[in-house]
Amino acid sequence: MTDRFTLSSFEFFVLRTRTRFPFRYGIASMTDVPHLFVRTTVTVTGKSSLSLSAEGLPPKWFTKNPATTFEQDLPELLEVISHAAKLAEQIAQAPVSFFDFWRELYRQQNDWANARTIAPLLANLGVSLVERAVLDGLCRGAEEPLHRMIEANRLGLRLGEIYAELGSAQPRDLLPAAPLPSCFVRHTIGLGDGLTPADIPAGERVHDGLPQDLESSIREYGLRYFKVKLFADAERDLARLRELSRLLEREIGGDYFVTLDGNENFQDFESFREFWQKAAGDSALRELWRRIIVVEQPVHRDRALSEDPGAALRSWPDRPRLIIDESDGALGDLPRALALGYAGTSHKNCKGIVKGIANACLLEKRRRDGERLVLTGEDLCNLGPVALLQDLAMMALLGIEHVERNGHHYYRGLSMWPSDWQDAVRAAHGDLYARHREGFAHLHIRDGRVALGSVNAAPLGVMTLFDPSRFERQPMP
Repeated sequence: MTDRFTLSSFEFFVLRTRTRFPFRYGIASMTDVPHLFVRTTVTVTGKSSLSLSAEGLPPKWFTKNPATTFEQDLPELLEVISHAAKLAEQIAQAPVSFFDFWRELYRQQNDWANARTIAPLLANLGVSLVERAVLDGLCRGAEEPLHRMIEANRLGLRLGEIYAELGSAQPRDLLPAAPLPSCFVRHTIGLGDGLTPADIPAGERVHDGLPQDLESSIREYGLRYFKVKLFADAERDLARLRELSRLLEREIGGDYFVTLDGNENFQDFESFREFWQKAAGDSALRELWRRIIVVEQPVHRDRALSEDPGAALRSWPDRPRLIIDESDGALGDLPRALALGYAGTSHKNCKGIVKGIANACLLEKRRRDGERLVLTGEDLCNLGPVALLQDLAMMALLGIEHVERNGHHYYRGLSMWPSDWQDAVRAAHGDLYARHREGFAHLHIRDGRVALGSVNAAPLGVMTLFDPSRFERQPMP
């Protein structure tokens, strides 16, 4: 059975959030972030369900143009979201199946973006927010969680129309038989983050009940997985990595794993290869280097999928497993990357749920054919009570066992939301959130893991339908 639906008009609301301390990644430091809610009504055979999606809009990730300010970038971010919502309203005026709706929305949004030279990663943010809102409504109307909707293919997904080599395969043929009951938190170490309490100047310390430096976070949460941002400056990176290696050996011993994030900072693969080989030959980094799982997006998206990087990768037979992230903006980018020599990609909900499912299925099919490929879970500083939980529902569905989580570190739990929202989250998701001793709800990390039982039981990860209309209505272009 494939559900057919119509949509009401979309509404947009925003709360401006502020981080506990700056999160520095790539060319940006994140401090003030608009958190956008997207709301609509999904109607299936006369039964209507309010639905919601949300996303923080971080600076300089969807477009990495150092010549503009975030204030100049924000109108374009809102324009692509608004345009996707208007298209969605037109496409779903008459009853339509989800996959047909998504396919037409994706096609029209990308035709419009290409005509305006808008980057695919940015253009598809609009598609992603719309598809999440629609999926939330479909799951609520069906009273089924996402993984059951996918298992029964009530969304009518036709994977072979996305990647021809998947043929007639159904999602259940290639995805895990059941969603994960928990996952490890992969803790982000931003470019400006202190490794120990002594690294943080007295004037920059926050006293809000949560750990700020890496050492304190390990002791508080029992962390075992880490994501390390790189400057692409060998001297700075190597010195910092040596200090990090000493800290991890001291605090955890040999039981830890690391991913490196180049954040597009390396000029080309030749410079990254030079850095990698220098670090691999450093005796002080021997233990750390043994525990590196993947390296994420070292080269800028404008060059990462050209033939020159492909030649550089093919001439480097003992290279680490490299994956794309920012380069994975459109359908077709993953198989293109695999052909060049990359080992996989990342999933983020902002890059698309249908695309993420298709990517996971493609990678699994090729793994069964003997290729050594990987799908990671990455974060845009996701916040509960909506964006984070919807993201975790997808990570559980795709079977991603360790996921970059950094919203819990750069924000003070759910303290930016009204107290009744925090109470509702703890009541519905008591395995995922706890009450901090200072009163606010915060992510409950035990032995480096978060529990996903309540997320897997909820419609699209979120049990409670929150009303964002108490926040500022966001006028859209």
